[in-house]
Amino acid sequence: MLNKIEQIFEAGLWYSRFFVILAVVFGLIGAIVLFIVASVDIYNVAMQTYDVFILGTHPEKFHESVVSGIIGAVDLYLIAVVMLLFSFGLYELFISEIDIAKDSQSSRILEIHSLDQLKDKIAKVIIMVLVVSFFQKVMHTDYNNPLEMIYFSASIAFLSLGLYLLNKAGSH
Repeated sequence: MLNKIEQIFEAGLWYSRFFVILAVVFGLIGAIVLFIVASVDIYNVAMQTYDVFILGTHPEKFHESVVSGIIGAVDLYLIAVVMLLFSFGLYELFISEIDIAKDSQSSRILEIHSLDQLKDKIAKVIIMVLVVSFFQKVMHTDYNNPLEMIYFSASIAFLSLGLYLLNKAGSH
């Protein structure tokens, strides 16, 4: 009797892993939404640029607006990639290997074999998101005194050092 209860409990526990499919599906939906929103942002920047060239006007801070819009879209694309990696990784770790990806000769970037590997891939993309967000914020900052410029320079140095160390750690 106890053996039968144990088997039923273990089967229920094992099949409960399929609840991960919710995170996979909604992660994919989130990635798709972010890809669409970022693409619309790029399209809007392109239309704004087209209007400037057609009308022959040059609005104040036009370049900053264009660069900021594109950097913002890149930020969204990177977050969408995080969601995509998250969905693929959870699926491969908890549900099943993706057979079509295994048979494909294309990039193996979406192959995930352990939770640590998934965390590493996501962490690297998140750090890139933070770098892009940092530069977007820096573009809109006014520097009023030399100390602020020193802080800005130091932050770029620390960011560069962090990226160097991240790359160094990734190569081992």
